Amino acid sequence: MNFASDLEEVCQQVVAPQAVRIDQEALFPREAMVALGRKGLLGLVSAKDVGGMGGGLREAAQMVQRLAQDCGSTAMVTCMHFCATALIEAHGPRELRSKIAAGQHLSTLAFSESGSRSLFWAPIGEATLDGRDVVLNASKSWVTSAGEADSYVWSSKPLQGSAASSLWWVDAKAAGLSPTGKFDGLGLRGNASTPVRAQDVRISPAQALGPDGGGFDLMMGVVMPWFACLSAAGSLGLCEGVLGRAIEHVKQTQHQHLGTGLADLPTIRAYLARARIQTDMAHALLQDSLLAIESGRADTLLRVLQIKAAAAEVALDVSDTAMRVCGGAAFRRELGVERSFRDARAAHVMAPTSDVLYDFVGKLITGQALF
Repeated sequence: MNFASDLEEVCQQVVAPQAVRIDQEALFPREAMVALGRKGLLGLVSAKDVGGMGGGLREAAQMVQRLAQDCGSTAMVTCMHFCATALIEAHGPRELRSKIAAGQHLSTLAFSESGSRSLFWAPIGEATLDGRDVVLNASKSWVTSAGEADSYVWSSKPLQGSAASSLWWVDAKAAGLSPTGKFDGLGLRGNASTPVRAQDVRISPAQALGPDGGGFDLMMGVVMPWFACLSAAGSLGLCEGVLGRAIEHVKQTQHQHLGTGLADLPTIRAYLARARIQTDMAHALLQDSLLAIESGRADTLLRVLQIKAAAAEVALDVSDTAMRVCGGAAFRRELGVERSFRDARAAHVMAPTSDVLYDFVGKLITGQALF
């Protein structure tokens, strides 16, 4: 499957030209999502039998990484769309899957709640039966593409029993759903991440994604690998973008009175070298994580827990290095370095946070139960 040329065209013609405005005005990247949809790229991981490209997690990671080089917000919206699509592909209705495959439907995850914070697998919101309807009530604290997506993959307590959660797909236009406020954050300013309130939202039991009470298994078995790898891909895309801009600045900046440039300074070259090595090491870990998932290796869970935290930390370091080597020029918005610096701050505090993942990795390698 060769989707790279279409993706590159969208990045050059739409994503990159819009990136500065999206950041400055906190605009949702609507033009980019429409362009990706028209090229069929929003259906990258949809099955061919519903009109999709039939790609998998590896191809999705490639796409998110490339988008993040130009615009972190567009990459994050796409990341969450693919995570939702992975669940819808496995358990959603054919009509919905076909719309996604055709690039006519954008979805996202609605998991996080203030009552459980970064422990997204433990929703507080409820689902109850009322006649033939399921009624949802919840306050989601952060939903990417809130008010912009066409549907939400929604988590709740189960209808029956003591299991952790159930999952549903919910039309974003359903009565009783209300996104609140406008995202005005430090970075990823166009990702439209705001709270969403569900008050007596009525859906059909047929909108369940998997069995009642089966949400935890789907979150851990499907969402966690997809989100971990795609978040890591976004972090690596930010690294590639900011490192490339920093290198170009260093190569072009001259000390005319000395007849030398920034690239002639060993300290500058050393900083850039370390950043390049860090990025390449994280990229290698992502590739190994994908191989582990694809082959069902014994260390798959370890890699899934490691990769998001590792890439997030590298993005923090590499973007900080870019700011350092570019000096005062990095503080000017036109260079694009400070935008990537701000965007890179998001991944390590997005659930599951780096600190939570470090604890999980520590438990795993010392033989303790994760939950």
